[in-house]
Amino acid sequence: MSAEARIIELKLELPKAPKPVATYKTAVRYGNLLYVSGHGPLKTDGTQIKGRVGEDLDIAAGQLAARQTGLAILATLRENLGSLDKVVRLIKTLGMVNSTADFNEHPKVINGYSDLMAEVFGEAGIGARSAVGMGSLPGQIAVEIEAIFEIKD
Repeated sequence: MSAEARIIELKLELPKAPKPVATYKTAVRYGNLLYVSGHGPLKTDGTQIKGRVGEDLDIAAGQLAARQTGLAILATLRENLGSLDKVVRLIKTLGMVNSTADFNEHPKVINGYSDLMAEVFGEAGIGARSAVGMGSLPGQIAVEIEAIFEIKD
């Protein structure tokens, strides 16, 4: 099943693709790779999920923020490629969690994103990944994720 068909089957609602808030592009193509800049948990109403995991948010809420970040990344992919069906596979993800110093379950939080990518792209949505904690993130967002995708024309 195609990625676009999976979006419909899963009844996923993508937010509007985010615009840069500084001097950068949300995605840059280099050959058959698309480098996606750090995205936050952008909701369909234009707001972001904010808070610190281990203080304001528990693991489940962090996972939801990571999933919402994945939806924002899917919106950027679609905007840049015209269709999610042009994604060959997810290559690499860096997941950053706004967390307290003693929180150590960052991989569990970023699973919210990784599980979404696997749901949409199947085995091709499972790539290499790092999940780390941050003392803060821009605008107090709960999660920031960047990724590299292999793409086709």
